[in-house]
Amino acid sequence: MHTYVLDHYGPDGLEPATAQDAAPAPGEVAVRLEALAINPLDWKIRNGWLAQMIPLSLPAVIGYEGAGTVVSVGSGVTGFAVGDRVAGFFDSGAYAEVAVTRPARLTAIPSGLSTAQAAALPTAAETATRILGMLRPQPASTVVVNGAAGAVGSMVTQLLVRDGHRVVGTAGPANHDYLRSLGAIPIGYGAGMVDDLRAVASEGIDAGYDTTGHEFVDAVAEVVDPHRIITTADFAAAADGAIVAGGDPTQVMMTDAARNVFDLAARGEIRVEIARTFRFDELPAALAHNEQGHLRGKVIVAGYDREFSDIGLA
Repeated sequence: MHTYVLDHYGPDGLEPATAQDAAPAPGEVAVRLEALAINPLDWKIRNGWLAQMIPLSLPAVIGYEGAGTVVSVGSGVTGFAVGDRVAGFFDSGAYAEVAVTRPARLTAIPSGLSTAQAAALPTAAETATRILGMLRPQPASTVVVNGAAGAVGSMVTQLLVRDGHRVVGTAGPANHDYLRSLGAIPIGYGAGMVDDLRAVASEGIDAGYDTTGHEFVDAVAEVVDPHRIITTADFAAAADGAIVAGGDPTQVMMTDAARNVFDLAARGEIRVEIARTFRFDELPAALAHNEQGHLRGKVIVAGYDREFSDIGLA
């Protein structure tokens, strides 16, 4: 099979390679990946920033999430069969034609959802539902989402709006209309952010959801109690009293709450935004684009020998 391996740490560390197709061990599922999703975790691993947290024996296949079709199942697997369309997280690395993983890390792709959309959802759905379970706002309250146009931020925003909350979202000016379309009130980053928060939420802010960091917790401490902020990006904010939603990314499972997001998206009740698409042979460029930040939605890479039209993209 065709794959990419991390040959050495650094921006130029990914190299195309070939290998034998990944075969499932007992209790595993093998999936032919038709669409891959790029996460900040991917380029942080590539750069070597997480070498102690996630040790690798190089060269190694990296990549975290994607979608495709089951091609074989190991003994003892129930719930999935050859030919099923699935999405989720992959133990053997997603930058490959075929990857293996545990069934608990997968979900069936519901009818009405394209492969590209399904690939864009696992991390956003799992993370958003998990942090909303860890910090629930008071009913019909005003909340703030930092990085509200990104894949996770826009999912948190939409789920909060669905639950009847008034959402203020931070984003660059180019994404303000997008946030309005999700039902949020947009404000900018940086200087003036706290004044803008005060202006649009004079009654107070009950909770904050930080998906991008950049010292957001410290910046808004005057208007949001740090103990009422949960962050997925700023681990140092725990010292200020914020809730840090960490954990081992290699052990993330697909929960029922996350699977429900796939159903909502298939029915058109949740918007799935794709920031940009790349071909498989452009995968290093896809990581570089993701690393620039300020994205609206998810960067998607078509699987090897897949056209954009094959995965539901024009």
